[in-house]
Amino acid sequence: MDHRDHVNLLRGAVVSAGGTWADLGSGRGAFTLALAELIGPNGMIFSVDKDKRSLQEQSLALNARFPRVKVQGIRGDFTLPLDLPPLDGIVIANALHFIAPPQKPEVVQLLKSYLRPRGSFVLVEYNVDQGNLWVPYPLTYTSWKTLAQQCGFTHTRLLATVSSRMLKEFYSAESW
Repeated sequence: MDHRDHVNLLRGAVVSAGGTWADLGSGRGAFTLALAELIGPNGMIFSVDKDKRSLQEQSLALNARFPRVKVQGIRGDFTLPLDLPPLDGIVIANALHFIAPPQKPEVVQLLKSYLRPRGSFVLVEYNVDQGNLWVPYPLTYTSWKTLAQQCGFTHTRLLATVSSRMLKEFYSAESW
């Protein structure tokens, strides 16, 4: 995947510039960069990852490509409570598949608690239910839709798909 794919996976959920968003489990910031392009300089992004070096790398990339976009890097674990303001949206891309199925509802409920009413929860995930060593607990769009409903989201929609050399394809879905 490249930057255009990342942007297209989020585009259906980020329909207007601005807002306060979080990219959780952001890694080196591929989706943080996509969010920055979509929300522009009138928005705010909280980029959360455990790895200090990844946050530093994404900060350099963001400053080079989107210097006017406000991004606050937070070194932390998204599975634990975070000090975040009410959010218009959350992006969790290729990170929920590290959470074992019994813990997924609890983690999704925690993340949902950060959203403003009608806030968007955007998941980017492999569209399979069987993982491997590197992607241990992925979930198909159908499985996500069921989990999202169990966690109190009343609407879920498929946004986009992108082919993957590993594990079939990626999908993005928005729940609110």
